[in-house]
Amino acid sequence: MRVNRPDWAPRDVDMDRASAARLYDFFLGGSFNFEVDRELGRRVATVAPAVFDFARLNRAFLRRAVRFLVSQGVTQFLDIGSGIPTAGNVHEVAQRVRPGCRVVYVDNDPVAVAHSEVLLAGNPHVVAVQADMRDPGALLNDPGTARLLDFSEPIGLLMVAVHHFLPPADEPERLMARYREVLPLGSYLALSHITSDAVAEQVSALVELYRESTHPVTVRSKAEVATLFEGFELVQPGLVFTPQWRPESPEDLDEHPEHAGVYAGVGRKSALG
Repeated sequence: MRVNRPDWAPRDVDMDRASAARLYDFFLGGSFNFEVDRELGRRVATVAPAVFDFARLNRAFLRRAVRFLVSQGVTQFLDIGSGIPTAGNVHEVAQRVRPGCRVVYVDNDPVAVAHSEVLLAGNPHVVAVQADMRDPGALLNDPGTARLLDFSEPIGLLMVAVHHFLPPADEPERLMARYREVLPLGSYLALSHITSDAVAEQVSALVELYRESTHPVTVRSKAEVATLFEGFELVQPGLVFTPQWRPESPEDLDEHPEHAGVYAGVGRKSALG
């Protein structure tokens, strides 16, 4: 079946398989996704209806983490695996508190980057970079990254809902060490990761269906997620389910926080890594 390419879709984008960025956009109620994403998204929602809460609560954690980092004096952010910008994205949250905050969005999905470039046009403090997190050298040396980020000052490294797309063969702990090494003292890491420690049946069903996408999912336990924070000191309340991380309003809370299915935490680099 021939699929019509929307005007906003890059010519080289794969429209035959769902992508993680576009699926996340679908679960958040966005419109920058294809029928292949919506079809798989509907199937995921049938077997794992909590996926909409996974996405919503994870997004709320991102916003709270950004506000916290700005309150700690962080004015520049590297958002790896940023996905497709939707309302309340990092630059909007950060610049609402401090207008001069700088943000580098990074994703390997051309749709995410193309839409980001349109959305961010005219904002000199924000840039979108197409790169693969598994290649820190290319990502960190990209002209956009080099132009906006000052690696002599603290940086907020955001890796929200991205590490579960790295299988063990990609050695995520070693990859994290490479990013940690280049971060100045006083920098922060905000990270979230899906788990099967709770709602295991739904998470397992989600994982199985994501095998059909361009980004299969690897779940990790709390102890395994904690290893990604090596070299960072976790701030209170530590590594918890997303609704438990510094809730600011009743909407942030959940009667059963474990049903969020995603661990989240923020750590500070206070020693040489």
